[in-house]
Amino acid sequence: MSHKIVAANWKMNGSLDLVKELTGEIKAQLAKLDNGVKVVIIPPALYLRDVHREIGSGFELGVQNVSQWEDGAVTGELSAAMAADVGASYVLIGHSERRQLFGETDEVVSEKVAKALAHGLSPLVCVGETLDERDAGHAVDVVCGQVEKALAGIGPDDWKNIVVAYEPVWAIGTGKTATAEDAQRMHREIRDLLARLGAPADTVPLLYGGSVKPDNAAELFAQPDIDGGLIGGASLKADDFVRICQSA
Repeated sequence: MSHKIVAANWKMNGSLDLVKELTGEIKAQLAKLDNGVKVVIIPPALYLRDVHREIGSGFELGVQNVSQWEDGAVTGELSAAMAADVGASYVLIGHSERRQLFGETDEVVSEKVAKALAHGLSPLVCVGETLDERDAGHAVDVVCGQVEKALAGIGPDDWKNIVVAYEPVWAIGTGKTATAEDAQRMHREIRDLLARLGAPADTVPLLYGGSVKPDNAAELFAQPDIDGGLIGGASLKADDFVRICQSA
């Protein structure tokens, strides 16, 4: 990896006032950051154009979800083509909240990955185990199964656009965080799997997510197979998010 990636998942939070205030502070504080970090802002889709206008150059933009369908009579959905058309470069796919609250299966995740790639978006594929799965000793099998199914059918030319985010479900928004050593072990398992799938495993970015904060970011990002972070709650606080970016 030539650079770290820090992605801000705002989830269903935001307003025009917050867009202006938060992006302004982030832009000002990160203007002099020269550590090779790629910063990706992923707001609710309604605010993507506003963030684009406020944040300017030097940042990447993403959406939190796209449809597995191309277009047409699918009320309420957002297509990959539309996301690309309004300036998105990345898309979150398979976040645990989408899997749990909206019943997204591994097959749907795989379909969405294909749609994103077809329209030039980089899928940021989220995987992670529940606490019950972890306690039962199934964490590696669950996570690697999700990765393998999500990336089924990926062609040799597509790997350069793939990002994988490991987010243990039990650590999302709970204040609990996997230890740096635990996170590293899972990232190593994912990277080994990618190699078995024929990917250029050393160059596919692997991000850690799950209650990343300024006080634990540096230790997490120092691990050899952690290439950055997918940040939730802390991304809504400019000072915290900037400190996390600086930690990378």
